[in-house]
Amino acid sequence: MTELLDPRLADCRRIFLHEFSLDLSIGFHDFEREAPQRVIIDVDLFVPMAHSTALNDEVAEVLDYDFIRRGVIAWAQSRHFNLQETLLDGIVALCLEQPSVRAVRVRTQKPDVYPDCRAVGIEVLQFRPAA
Repeated sequence: MTELLDPRLADCRRIFLHEFSLDLSIGFHDFEREAPQRVIIDVDLFVPMAHSTALNDEVAEVLDYDFIRRGVIAWAQSRHFNLQETLLDGIVALCLEQPSVRAVRVRTQKPDVYPDCRAVGIEVLQFRPAA
């Protein structure tokens, strides 16, 4: 993960949800519109240690990653997506709604599109805009 070398993340903890598999309506080809497709989603959130250290061992003191899973499910099942980019951008926006998140990396992959490759996908690393 080369993003871990970025000095803006030196004081961050990485919170992640990896290999999250969902069947959803995605794709612009006719054959892709016939049935839901499996999409694998990876989300990495970078949260400053000051906002992700539990002094009293209470979930209220940290970023609860259940929100990522619930939010991704809600967004992914909310509509048909022609493009992975649209799905991915919505997940990024969801993550950056959390004030403690400094940066987010999201990857989506469709593993069942082509028989001669493991997956086709897209990935982005986005930092919270400076205030």
